[in-house]
Amino acid sequence: MKVFEYQENGLSYTVTLTQGSDGTVSATITVNSGHMDVNALYWGDSDHSGTSAGLGGPLNMNGAGSQYDGERVQWDGAQALSRPGLGREGTDKETYLSEGQSLGPITLNGVSSLDEIDFFGVRATSTSTPEGSIKGVSVPEEPEDPVDPEEPICDTPDKVFFVFSYNDEGAPDYGLFIFRDMLAEGAEGTLDDYLEAMLRLYPDAEGETLEEIITYEIAEDGTITETGSYMIGAPVADDMPLPTICIDEHGDEMADTEAEDYAEVA
Repeated sequence: MKVFEYQENGLSYTVTLTQGSDGTVSATITVNSGHMDVNALYWGDSDHSGTSAGLGGPLNMNGAGSQYDGERVQWDGAQALSRPGLGREGTDKETYLSEGQSLGPITLNGVSSLDEIDFFGVRATSTSTPEGSIKGVSVPEEPEDPVDPEEPICDTPDKVFFVFSYNDEGAPDYGLFIFRDMLAEGAEGTLDDYLEAMLRLYPDAEGETLEEIITYEIAEDGTITETGSYMIGAPVADDMPLPTICIDEHGDEMADTEAEDYAEVA
C-alpha cells in the first residue's frame, strides 16, 4: 500500500494505492476536508526521461501539475474520470466528493506494481479552494518504522501495591502486594496482568474499593523504588479499566506518574 496526502487552502484529500492478488493497482481518493470533482488521475515514477503523458484540454496537468517542490514531474500515465462541471447531477455527480466521501477503488490502466508510482496527480474542478480547481501533485507518505516485537514497549513494574484503605495520616494501611513472579505464565506485566494475578490469588478482594495502585521497580541489589501512582476509587472487578503504563512507539508515556497528573479511572 502507498498513501499520498495533499492539502491546499480549503481542501485536503488522501489517495490510497493498493495492489490486488491479480497484480492490478487501484486508487481510492478520500476527501478529508472541503470538496472537489475528481476529473482525472495522473501517476509517474522518479525517472523523468521520455515524454510526459497527458490528457490535454481541461484535463491537462500543465504548469503547477507538472512539478513538485519546484522539480519537474514526468507523468507515465493518465486516466480520465469525468468532464469538468457538475451539470444536472450537481453534487450527486459520481466523481464529486465532499468531506468524508471516497471514490474508488479505481483500477489504474497499465500499472502492474506499486513501485511504478512515486508521484500521484489529481486534476479536479469545482473545488473548495479559492481558485475553484487544482492540479494536485503529491508523493507517498513515509511509512512508520514498525515496532520490533523483540523490543519491549511497556514500562512494566516489578511490584504493584493495590491500596484498599488509608490510615488517619493518609498513608496506605490495607492492601495487597503482587510481585512479577506471581503473574500468570506469559503475562507481559501490565497493570491488567497484576490485577488478574491479585484476583486469582486473592478472590475475596473482588468487591473491595480499590483506592490507588502504586508501582515499584526492584534493582538488582534489591533496592525498591516507587515508579508510579494511579488513583482509582472504584470497586475491584475482573473487567474494571485500569490506566495504561505502556509506552508508545514514539517513546512517550501514555500515563503520567506524577502525583498531580493521576489517571482517574471510574
